[in-house]
Amino acid sequence: MSDVLDVLKERGFFKQCTDEPGLRVKLAEGPQKFYIGVDPTGPSLHIGHLVPIYASAHLQKAGHQPIILMGGGTARIGDPSGKTELRQMISYAQIDKNIASQKPQISKLIDFDNTNALLANNADWLAPLNYIDFLRDIGRHFSVNRMLTFEAYKQRLEKGLSFIEFNYQLLQSYDFLELYRREGCILQIGGDDQWGNIVAGMELIRRVESAETYGLTFPLVTRSDGKKMGKTEKGALFLDSSLTSVYDFYQYWRNVPDADVERFFLTFTFLSVEECRALGAAEGSDINKSKERLAYEVTALLHGEEEAIKAREGAKAAFSGGGDKSGIPSEKIGKAELEAGINILDLFSRTSLCSSKSEARRLVLQGGARVNDVKIEDAEALIGMADAVDGELMLKAGKKRFFRIELTD
Repeated sequence: MSDVLDVLKERGFFKQCTDEPGLRVKLAEGPQKFYIGVDPTGPSLHIGHLVPIYASAHLQKAGHQPIILMGGGTARIGDPSGKTELRQMISYAQIDKNIASQKPQISKLIDFDNTNALLANNADWLAPLNYIDFLRDIGRHFSVNRMLTFEAYKQRLEKGLSFIEFNYQLLQSYDFLELYRREGCILQIGGDDQWGNIVAGMELIRRVESAETYGLTFPLVTRSDGKKMGKTEKGALFLDSSLTSVYDFYQYWRNVPDADVERFFLTFTFLSVEECRALGAAEGSDINKSKERLAYEVTALLHGEEEAIKAREGAKAAFSGGGDKSGIPSEKIGKAELEAGINILDLFSRTSLCSSKSEARRLVLQGGARVNDVKIEDAEALIGMADAVDGELMLKAGKKRFFRIELTD
């Protein structure tokens, strides 16, 4: 089982390890329990959450036992790692609701059926803590001077670090200790921004339990064009289809830079390394076929094959005139409303293409708005039945974003 570390390295899930030789020996002994932390401050996972979950899936496939730790307790405070300002506090009820909606998304990659995979919530042990006891039993093992050497705190000190956030490392370290005690968990994995928190947890276990544990981090995923991974014009790329349509999700992967294709195949699919590299090495028009395959594979994993096929067919319909249009995001409008005429700004702002009339106005004035492939440059234009083709309006924003208006009686 030790060769799983080589798998993680080959696929880009390896940046630092606290004791690689020791971890290899431990993994070779048999199934080991490891954990990742998941932040439930949002109603849905987004692409930024997926890398540790994919890494966990590879470890699970190698026979090891994942613990997916939902931060129901730590979410009440907020992790300063990688953040430039204090997070807005959210209610306990909202955190619980977010956890309930995120588990089915995690289940797309982690097998909770007939395995020892565990979904845990750190609120179970953090919420009942007595503050005085926690300071006496846990806080005494932490050096403020040492904590301030970690990048997460150094960055925030310049802009202001709240006492609440300063406690975060103690709480995450305590999570590792609790999972070691309760489950025999010996490994924590996470993004490279978590290195300081992971090491602090290991040191706490060493001091309190005289036990050796391990930490492994992987690089934060970036795009070669400098854009933030998983971000679109409309915001984060969510797994919840009510927040990001399956079509838009598919299109994101279809339009990644050529230079990222191989790396994204390795990171976000389970195709063999050889196939990932071959697909990423394609040139000319073949690289677009590779991107279509990437979009299909990732969408099928996270939304199911049926939805992936619909999105693929929708893309064909939008860009080449063939395929099934049902995969394109759509809305129904009565013919009577269209006969009266709808202002172009009102029309675009009621779709996912524009979040407001001011955004729609900018789109029109910049020449990026089209209705059934006719450019609309007048912000006062009225769209009516004469603009419809085959009982619909195909709206287009920019070069690659589409929305379909179906007309009903």
